[in-house]
Amino acid sequence: MPDWTYHPMRQAAASVLGRRRSQRTALGLLARIGSRPAGARLIARGFGHRHPPQQLAGDIVGVPVTVRLGISVPPSLAREAVHAMPPLGAGVVEVAPVSAADAETVRKAAADRTIPLVVRTCDPEVEAALKPHVDGFTSDDDPHLVHVSDPSVTAAAAALEEPGTVVLARPGVLVESGPGWFARVTEAATPTAPAPHLRDVGLDPRRWPAWWWALLVGLGMTGAGLGAAAITLGPVLLWYDRDYLGMTLHDLHAANHHLVHFLQHDRITMAGTMVAIGALYTGLAVGGIRRGWPWAREVYLLSGAIGFPTLFYFLATGFVEPLHTATALVLFPMFVAGIRPTPHTPRWRLAPEGPEPERRRALTGQLLLIVTGAGLFVGGAVISVVGLTGVFVPTDLTFLGTSAQTLEAVNPRLVPFIAHDRAGFGGALMSAAVAILLLSAWGWRRGEAWVFWTLAAAATAGFLPAVVVHGLIHYTNFIHLAPVYIGIALTSTGLLLARPYLCAKTPAPPND
Repeated sequence: MPDWTYHPMRQAAASVLGRRRSQRTALGLLARIGSRPAGARLIARGFGHRHPPQQLAGDIVGVPVTVRLGISVPPSLAREAVHAMPPLGAGVVEVAPVSAADAETVRKAAADRTIPLVVRTCDPEVEAALKPHVDGFTSDDDPHLVHVSDPSVTAAAAALEEPGTVVLARPGVLVESGPGWFARVTEAATPTAPAPHLRDVGLDPRRWPAWWWALLVGLGMTGAGLGAAAITLGPVLLWYDRDYLGMTLHDLHAANHHLVHFLQHDRITMAGTMVAIGALYTGLAVGGIRRGWPWAREVYLLSGAIGFPTLFYFLATGFVEPLHTATALVLFPMFVAGIRPTPHTPRWRLAPEGPEPERRRALTGQLLLIVTGAGLFVGGAVISVVGLTGVFVPTDLTFLGTSAQTLEAVNPRLVPFIAHDRAGFGGALMSAAVAILLLSAWGWRRGEAWVFWTLAAAATAGFLPAVVVHGLIHYTNFIHLAPVYIGIALTSTGLLLARPYLCAKTPAPPND
């Protein structure tokens, strides 16, 4: 489990299962999943862990390791540690102390290891028996081995600055700090360079970096959303809308006096979601991709991979909106330029460690934001399905005071026209939800204030117009708006809990 479930749920699990049993259950679960290649990749990618920098590679007692960071466990935990620790970012497992009675346990643990396993024993017979099965043997007096019992990330990272030093954590470190300790130490020990400035971009589009293209997509989505809102609050229908329907705004009002307001509420909500996506992409571009965070590109890629294909919802609705299509055609090449593979030179600067209670509160806030993102994705999927099938939910028809059949009788193209707006909103909501969920899951670090402000801006752009427009048109059914209220409560609480942590002061060089 990641830190954002480990710490918020730790006390509850301990009260139900007991402290020791809950810890062994968590370790066993990670080990069972990590023992399978697909499971190990799922943990590593799902937790946001990436390959450590080459500078942290080295060796332990002559055995090469990808990262000079690992864990030292007793024989009773060896089997679980061998499977659970590699996906979390450990580069080596030390089993110590090992006696003759533990030899068989160690042999079984070493049988299907994916990272080096070394042993510390004082018994020459045990060493001889295990030599064919393990990668090497450590000793108490090895000056290159640093065993840590303090969960301080700063201390562990400082130790790794010494070439050849291998840091091995005691199990209590992960119990106290959480499974993300290895990744946090690796990031803190990673050498970084200053982030590029706007003036470094230049005027030649052929030389523009990926983050600049991603920024343009974010700004383009924001502008498109504001433009859609202006149209909705102004003429409502453009010429191609009137041509498709064969109706004017007056005709729509005559058919049903709530219909124009209903269209406006759908389109304003969609416009707010587009602005939210723009805010998310802008933050990911400037705060994430520009600073070399590899996960930021993946968040941007996955969100866009869901959002852009929803253009083809017209195959089900039958209505092609020229402005929507033109916007997608302009932004898509920029999106592709923004996701092109480029070297991810680390350019971030992490804030120093702060009070542990501050981090624990922030982890609770992180969990709330992840739950919000997951809920928004489910909501977007449901809205898409409804938009592509029945179009209306019961509260819609209650507000309109009519039925879908009556609207179809007025104009056979009216329901497909509404379906296009509704399904498109569902697709945009899924795209925004993926960005919110993954940014919250992978971007939660002390001093990364851009994460806080990106999520706050996206939440404001997404939730505020939805609440306001429903109030203005008197569509205030509580059941209909309950998901919005829940989303506002979860997001507000989560951001308030995390603000001191995310917005902590980060020392920056003069040219950063």
